[in-house]
Order: sequence, then C-alpha cells, then structure tokens
Amino acid sequence: MKTPVTTEAPSPGRTGARRRALPWLVVVLWIAAIAVAGPLAGKLGDVQQDRAVDYLPAGADSTQVAEIRDALPGGEATELVVVYHRADGLTGADRETAAGQIARIARDHRLTGGDAPEGVPSRDGTTLMYPVASTAPGQDEDARTDFVAEVREVAEGGGGLDVEVGGPGALDADAQEVYGSLDGPLLYTTIAVVAVLLILIYRSPLLWLVPLVVAGVANTVSMAAAYGLNQLFDTPISGQSSGVMTILVFGAGTDYALLLVSRYREELRRHPLPYEAMLAAVRGCGPAVLASSGTVAAGLLCLLAADLNSSRGMGPVAAVGVVCALLAMMTLLPAILVLLGRRVFWPLVPRYGSAPKARRSLFTAMGSSAGRRPLTVLTGGAALLGALALGTLALPDGLKQEDSFIDRPESISAMKTLAAAFPERSAQPIVVIAPTDRADRALAEARDTEGVAAAERVRGDKEWTELSVTAEHPPQTAGETATIEALRDRLDGDLGSYVGGPSAQELDLGDTNARDRLVVIPLVLVSVLLILIALLRSLVAPLLLLTAVVAVWGASLGIGGLVFEPLFGVEGTDPGLPLLSFVFLVALGVDYGIFLMHRMREESLSGAEPRDAALTALRTTGGVVASAGLVLAATFAVLLNMPMVQLFELGFVIAVGVLLDTFLVRTYLVTSASVALGRRVWWPGPLSRPAAAGGRPVPVETTAAERPEREPVG
Repeated sequence: MKTPVTTEAPSPGRTGARRRALPWLVVVLWIAAIAVAGPLAGKLGDVQQDRAVDYLPAGADSTQVAEIRDALPGGEATELVVVYHRADGLTGADRETAAGQIARIARDHRLTGGDAPEGVPSRDGTTLMYPVASTAPGQDEDARTDFVAEVREVAEGGGGLDVEVGGPGALDADAQEVYGSLDGPLLYTTIAVVAVLLILIYRSPLLWLVPLVVAGVANTVSMAAAYGLNQLFDTPISGQSSGVMTILVFGAGTDYALLLVSRYREELRRHPLPYEAMLAAVRGCGPAVLASSGTVAAGLLCLLAADLNSSRGMGPVAAVGVVCALLAMMTLLPAILVLLGRRVFWPLVPRYGSAPKARRSLFTAMGSSAGRRPLTVLTGGAALLGALALGTLALPDGLKQEDSFIDRPESISAMKTLAAAFPERSAQPIVVIAPTDRADRALAEARDTEGVAAAERVRGDKEWTELSVTAEHPPQTAGETATIEALRDRLDGDLGSYVGGPSAQELDLGDTNARDRLVVIPLVLVSVLLILIALLRSLVAPLLLLTAVVAVWGASLGIGGLVFEPLFGVEGTDPGLPLLSFVFLVALGVDYGIFLMHRMREESLSGAEPRDAALTALRTTGGVVASAGLVLAATFAVLLNMPMVQLFELGFVIAVGVLLDTFLVRTYLVTSASVALGRRVWWPGPLSRPAAAGGRPVPVETTAAERPEREPVG
C-alpha cells in the first residue's frame, strides 16, 4: 500500500482561502494586542505594593491602625531605629559619634517631635538605640525608600563600632528592594528552565521556540490585564502575586501547548493538511484544556473570599494569567503552527499516512502494573500518601519577621541586635489608636495593662489620637503576644480603640489565615467539583480526582514539614502556605486528572471496555502529561532561588505536589481506581451502563482490540 503524498496546499475555493487567511488574521490580531498591551505591561511595577500593610487582613485591628495613621496630621510616619553597638562596650567617642550623626539626620530631615531624639542605652553598655521617625515621606514608596537610604548613608560605623538601621520603615524598604529585584531574575530563570525542558522534550531546533514565544506574548498581555485590574477595581498588586502570575503563564501555558502539540502531531498522520489536523487537534483536546484552565481560574477566584489583602489580590491576578495563557495557546499557537506547516517538527516530521514507531513506553508498563493488581496498588499508594501527610505535624512554627528573608538584610540584623541588648523590653512599639475624646482613659488603661513597660501620647487630631506602647517582652514572643491580647481586651468596647503595630500585624495574619482556610477551601472544592461534573458527566470520577489532589496536598505539606528545618534551615512556616498551596495544588493537580479522564471518556465512547479505556488513556496521555508536570514543577521550583522564605516554601510544596500527582497519583492511583471501579467510575452517567457505551450498542469494528494503535505522545 502506497503512503499518500504529503501536501501543504489547501483545497481550492472559498474554504481554501479561508484556511489561508484565518491563521494570518489571528497573528495580526495578537500583534495588535501586543502593541496595546506593551506600554500598559510596563506600568505594572509602578502599582506594585510590598509594604507590610499591603499584606494585612482587610478587617483586622492592625489594618485599621495603619489606615488611621495615614490620615493623622503628617500622614504615615516612616519609623526607624538607629542602632549603635560595640561588642566590648561603647566608648565615649562612640557616643559622641552617635549623637553627631543623629543631630545631622535631624537637621536634614523633618523628624516627628522636631528635635533630635534621645538615645536609649542598654543595661550592659554595649548598645545605644535612637528612635527616628518622619512623616515627610508620607505614603510615597520612593520617598520612604530614599529617606531610609539617606539615614543609612549618615549612620556609619567603623573601628569596631557597628551601626545598623532597623525598624518598620527599614523593614519595608528592604522588602521593597527584595521584591523589586525579583521580576527580572524570576522571568529570565523561568524562561531558561522552560526552554531547556522544551528542547529536551521536542528534540527539534525550532519547535521548542514556538510555545516559548507564545508564552512570552501571553505574559505581556497578562501584565497589562493585571494593571487594568488595579486601575479599574483597585485590585492590590504585590511582588508575590505578580511573580506567581508569571510562573503560571509559563507553566500552565506550556502545559496547554504540550497537550495541543502532542494531539496535533497525532492528527497530522491522519490528515493531509495542517489546517485540518489542527482543527481536529483543537476539537479533540479543546474541552480538556478549557476545563483545565477553568478549574485553575475558578479555584484562584475563590481567593476573592479571603480577608487577607495579599491572598485576595492574588486570586484575580493569577486567574488573569491563566486565562491569557489559555487564549494564547488555543489561538496564537495553532495559527503559528499551521503557518509553519509540518517542517516545524523537523527532524521528527509526522508524515500523512505514516504510523508511529512501535515501542513499549514507560507508561504502558506502569499502566500494566496498575491494571494487574489495582486494589493492591491503590492501597499501597494511599498508605504512602497518608504516611507522608503525617509530616505536617513537624512543620515549623509560624514565620517571624526576622526569619522571612533567606539573606538577612540590615533591618533584620538590627532587630536581632536590639533583642539581645534589650531583653527587658521591646524595641518595637505597639501602636494604639484611640478616639481623641477617650485618649486619656485609653492611655491610663494601657499603662495599667500587665506586660506594658511604658505608654505615651504621640500625635492626634480631633477624631483620633496615636499612642505608643512599649512591652516588657521582646517582639513576637509569647509574652508580647499576651500583652497585645490584653491591650485589645481592655481598650476595646466603650473605649473604641485599635491595637496595631508590626507584632500585632503578625498576630492578625495568623488568625486571618486560619479564618480564610475555613472559607476558601470549601469554595475551591465545590467550584472545581462542579466543573468536573459538567465535563465528565459523572459524579464518581470528579470525586475520585478531588480526593486524589487533596491527598497530594497533604503529602506535599508533610514532605515540607520533614525537610524545611532539618535540610534547608527554615525556622518558620508562612501562615499563608497551607491555603495558597491548597488552591494551587488542587486547581493545577486536577488538570492532569482532567487530561487522563477526558481521554478515558473518549475511549469509552468509542466502545472500549473500562480497563482498556483506562490503560489506553494512560498510554496516550502519559508522555505529554509527564512532560507537562515536569515543566510546571520546574517553573514553580524557580521560586526556590528567590530570597523570601514565603516564596521558597510555596515553590517547594507546589513543585513536590505536582511531581507526586504526575508520577504517582495520576499514573498509579487514579488509573488503578478507575480499573477497580470499572463502569461505576462514570456513575450516574450513561457510560456507567454495562450493556453499551453512551447508551448505544458497541460496534464490533470499533472495539479497543481492533482499533489502530495510537501514538504514545510526549
């Protein structure tokens, strides 16, 4: 039998003209989109906010304090602590140097209180601290950062005298610098990782570049869309949310590209024209990709119900990234591939009418082992995941401010120095905002509160008065936490006061994250379940997939608990890690289950028996899903190189979870469960009926045993 001659020429007439014109039209529209989006994308960094207040819960006491302080005379104060330290004791010359430098800072800047502040010596004589604050910079981030930099330029040591500038203002400036440095390295590292993996997967000098370019286009459009969200709906943009958006665009977008290209390669062997092959590929994998992106976007949008500002802002920003990746990969990528023709696959060009090389793939062997003893495999895998989940009991305690940076900045070093030099008191004030007509009573109550070393009036207006309270215990210790809670108990109610400050913010973060988990997690489960039911027309299969990804989440957090402190030296767990990792792992993990189950349903509709359908689906999707899982895990693993512990932990848990889902859960557990359940996996849909596939008699000529072998993809 002769192999049909490959041809790229479209059929004549209007249909042929449309086939030629449509891909070009799509490319032109995307070029126009880039022309519009480019300038807007460049403005995203201008609206990015990474102050501590931008990560606070919307309704917490500490957030109310931050907002009211902004409205007080002079606006928000930039508070610093200049620390002078000599290990063997400060000398008279050291004290003169300190006084001179602080006097110069007071002359050059309009400080709160007007005059140069008095130094506070430590009992052991090794440390001298000066509280320095100014309302002049206001809320302008650049002005605040410049103020911190200018104070650091003046406050210099030498000859054994160490000088450090800390305090909330310095901490914010250091965080801004760290997050501001993420965009470039994060983007370039992500692109490099994806490029290397695509080259290894495709083994083509050209093909790998096409999805990468399309992902870059999608990233630009998503940045412009995120900027639009900020301008239209005041959606908060943080360094964390914009970084995660970039990773999702490249990671999820490349996943969609891998699935589409794999199906397109398969269809090119069946269709003479690339246009027809691409149309068949889009029709074949389109529902799975749409459902996949829909679950991710729906899961992320559930974060809008969170009270935490950073989580609530991350939801729509990350969802926009997923939607932009979907649009680009399902429109621009097909158009470019059709225009390039079969030669884009060189040297492994899929010829029309050719058959793929017969080979026994790894996933065929894995599927066979799962199919022989499905209950044994299922029980063993579930026991393994359960054992790993026990590692969550070993997760470190809540992450403190001083432990949130991989490389300790100057503000954190100053905090450590103060904690050691002033063990009898906190060097970080608790801020109380009281109604002005009740400020005197609030001040008296604060001074009488157990654990308070001192309290004083700072400033105020006709409505509100700011009080500064000094605790007897170091920041973020159990003693200071008890003092904050005691102040809130005494100053709430008829005194109508709010208690805030850096330590209170950390306390509110932990409480709000616990509340958000109770609200957001059920919303994610319900929204994802509804999408799966609509796609698979079944109740059992969606519940199976959801159970699997929840088990992956628990096991991934457990692995983090086993390695964070012993292996990586991480001394705390970000309170937002459980919620964010759940949202991403459930939404992204269901992706791979969708690819498998959708193909399994397709095989069942073609007349395959349940066991054959499950194993064929694993064989035909195994390679591409494994490749997609590797790409997605590698893109989130880029966060391991970032200088923030929060990003490191999030990247580790998601990367480990994606690998677990790809190579254990989807391959073995979901497949073995599907084999064990048989047609019951499609209950109560028509495929669950034993006499027919989809309620129709199964044609003899389309049984699984007699259908042509499909190419293992990936």
